[in-house]
Parts: sequence; C-alpha cells; structure tokens
Amino acid sequence: MNLLRTLATISGLTMLSRITGLIRETLIARAFGASVYTDAFNVAFRIPNLLRRLSAEGAFSQAFVPILGEFKNRQGEAQTRALVDAVATVMTWLLVVISALGVIGAPLIVTAVATGFKTHESQAYISAVFMTRVMFPYIGLVSLVALASGILNTWRRFGIPAFTPVLLNLSFIVAAVFVAPLLQTPIYAQAYAVMVGGILQLAIQIPSLRRIGMLPRVSVNVRAAWHHPGVRRVFKQMLPATLSVSVAQISLIINTNIASRLPAGSVSWLNYADRLMEFPTALLGVALGTILLPSLSKASAENHREEYSSLLDWGLRLTVLLAVPSAVALFIFGGPLTATLFHYGRFNGLDVEMTRQALVSYGVGLIGLIVIKILAPGFYARQDIRTPVKIALVVLAVTQLSNMVFVPMFGHAGLALSISFGATINAALLFLGLRRRGYYHPLPGWGLFLAQVIAAVLLLAGVLLWFTQTFDWVGMGARPLMRVALLGACLVLCAVVYFGTLWLTGLKFSTFRKRAI
Repeated sequence: MNLLRTLATISGLTMLSRITGLIRETLIARAFGASVYTDAFNVAFRIPNLLRRLSAEGAFSQAFVPILGEFKNRQGEAQTRALVDAVATVMTWLLVVISALGVIGAPLIVTAVATGFKTHESQAYISAVFMTRVMFPYIGLVSLVALASGILNTWRRFGIPAFTPVLLNLSFIVAAVFVAPLLQTPIYAQAYAVMVGGILQLAIQIPSLRRIGMLPRVSVNVRAAWHHPGVRRVFKQMLPATLSVSVAQISLIINTNIASRLPAGSVSWLNYADRLMEFPTALLGVALGTILLPSLSKASAENHREEYSSLLDWGLRLTVLLAVPSAVALFIFGGPLTATLFHYGRFNGLDVEMTRQALVSYGVGLIGLIVIKILAPGFYARQDIRTPVKIALVVLAVTQLSNMVFVPMFGHAGLALSISFGATINAALLFLGLRRRGYYHPLPGWGLFLAQVIAAVLLLAGVLLWFTQTFDWVGMGARPLMRVALLGACLVLCAVVYFGTLWLTGLKFSTFRKRAI
C-alpha cells in the first residue's frame, strides 16, 4: 500500500468534508449569528459532538483495530466475524441504555456542561435541554458508525469511512436552508439534522460491510457476547485510548462550562474558531493517524522495529512540512479567514474579531494537536496503554490550571490558549516516551529539513502579514465575491512561495513517498 497515495485519498475526502463543514458553518452563522440560541445548540451538541470527534479521530479505532487485525491475521474469518458480532452486540445495548439515560437526564447534563445558562438566560437553558434530548441518541449512532469504520479500515477500505462526515454536513445545510424557516424556533432544525445525518452515516457503510462479509449481527444475548475473549480486551483499551487521545476535547467540555459564564456569544466564538482549527487537524492529523495505525500494528506484531520507527518518522516529517505553515496561517491570517468565511448576515464585525482572537490562540497549539494524532497510535499499536494515560491525566490538570491564568487575562481566547498549551505538552511527553522506550529513532537529515522549513515559513509569514494589513477584510463584506477571490489568490500565492522556497533550498519531495509492509 502506497501510504502517500492513501493519505492523499483520505485527505481529499476529508477536504470535501471540511469544505461542506465550512459551508455549513457559514450558513448557520448567516441564519443565526452568535446568540443565546446558537450558544444553546452548541452546548446541547457538545457531548454528542465530543464522541463524534473521538470516534472520527481514532480513539475507538486505536482500541479496536489492533485486536481486530490480530484476529484477522491469526484466527481466521469465522473467529473474526464472531468478534465483530460480539463487539456490536455489547456496544448496541450499552448505547441504548446510555441514550435513554441521556434523554431523561438532559436537564442535569445541561446544568453540568453550562451552569451559567440558568443564571444568564432562561431561554438558552430551556432550548439546550430540548435539543439535548433530541440529539443525545446520536451518541449511539456515531458509535456504531465508528465500529463500521474500524472494520472497513482494517480491510484497508478507507474511502467510505472518510466520506461519512460529508453526509452530516449536508444534513445540517439542508436543515439550515429549508427546514429552519418553517419552525417557530429555527435553531431546532439543526438538532433534527444531527439525527438524520447519523442515520445516513451508518447506512452508507452497510453495503461495503456486506461486500467484505463483516456486516455486524446484533444479538439479544449480551452476556454471551461480553464473555467473548476479544470483547473485554477491546473495552479494556477503549477508556485509556479515549483519554490519552482526547485531552483537548475533554478540556473543551470543561471550557464550555466556563465560557457559558462569559459574555453572550463566547461559546459560539470558540465554536467557530474550533471549526477552522479542525481543518488542518483533520486533513493531516486524523488522516495520518487513520492510515498509520494498521501499518504500525502490523509492524509491531511482526517485530519490524526499523519499519515501525520509520513509519513514525515519516508521519512526523509530513506533520512538520504541512502543520507549521498551517499554524502560522492561523496565527497571522485568522482575521481574513474568519471574515471571508463567516462575516455574513447576523455575524458582525465584533464576532469576527472575537473569533479571530480564539483562532490565534488555537494556532499556537495546532502543531501539538496534530502530532498527538501521530504519536498516540505509536503506543497503542504496541498495546502500551499506561504511558498515554499518565500523560493524559497530567495534561488535563495542566490545561485546567492554565485556565486560571489565561481566562482572567484573555477571556474566551484564554480558554483556547489553555487547550493549545496542554496539547503542546501532551505531544512533547508522547515524543519523549517513544524515544525513551526505543520505539522511535529519528532518521538522519532532520537538521537540514527543519532549516528548510523555517526559511520557507519566514517568507510565508511575510506574505500573509502583507495581505492582512493591506486589505480591509471586514469592510469588504459588501463585496463578498471579491473577498473570496482575494482569499483564494492569497492562498495560492502562499502555497507557491512556501513550496517554491522548499524546492529552491533543495528539499526533495520524493523522499515522502513510502510504502507500508
């Protein structure tokens, strides 16, 4: 399997997902702006969306794929199917119970996630409770989507799982354009869209599962399924895998509570910035993590230490090559990006500036957020679960302590800065852990490579700064097509400057081609 070609395929589909996601956010911003109703929706969607992110970004896969791959390679088709059926059975019935409890306990959930709503805006609290009840069963749907994706990824069928997020975005878009105007409370259309999108995400994977003979069969005999030897191994690793990979997302839940006590719109400003930050995180970090895990698991099982280290080195070099310019762009060019994508309708100039501040803070930690997606699979492919758990607990504490310093200084942007700080520490500790255990040995040439990237990034920063200071991006709101065209021209020029500089300094892009064993 050509890893670079596979990465390009997954990144292309992820790009489609992010483009539709940006269209979705633009339409939502235009229709609803940043208000108590959008805050209520973001709070209600926070927990289901957390699990969606964890599933999409590999927490479940890191626990499930190595074990499923082991059964596939060593136990044969019958035992592999038995494992799939058993895991599906336990997950389905567990999620039915969790969804029911979530619907019943929605008021408690909203109070826990956003305690400020009861004192700030009673309508926000009422709306958040209703939408939580509508959307909470999505947790069950997205978990089954993750199960199906894990199976297909193990068989190296990456395309359909990478496409599923597009369906959720399309559901949001249709709801915002066609359904919202028909409702007395328009924002409720977005809650209904979540459930429709979840059903579509699961349904599209069924034909592919049938073709490989691994469509899960859910049984009512939960006890027998639980006693399958592979099931407990999967669930034993799910908790630490989730915790170690998702510290930033767990912090986001806590930060939502804090943001609900800040001025109205704070939750939404953070949400819009988070959407933009997700773009490079998903295109590179999630895509790389998805394709590296099966290859790392195989290299570990066959005791190919050099191949294992080489895979990690390849992933880290690609991260530096692409994540560093992305972080610089978010830091310098956050205002123009926010204005071009969201400055429409009720989303005003103040919203642009507040979102920009949060985006700059996220940009500080973008490299760390992506590196986590590369290094965490390096532990789980070797079934080393204790190290990431310890790191995750330390980072979670550091992140929340950072809030005590940054929030009084920077308001809502301080919350984003705390996540960035924690992500950077997380990535650094994961890297040191891999080095100390001998899992990763950097290949020669890193010094020259970093010098080439730094030179290219300095020129890139100059171009971005010129475009930022020369044009009034908010003032061009009356000419949106011109603003979009200018943004496109700027991005094309930046790509030419960055990659052209790398080429002139002697970087050989062919060195990034790699085949998995």
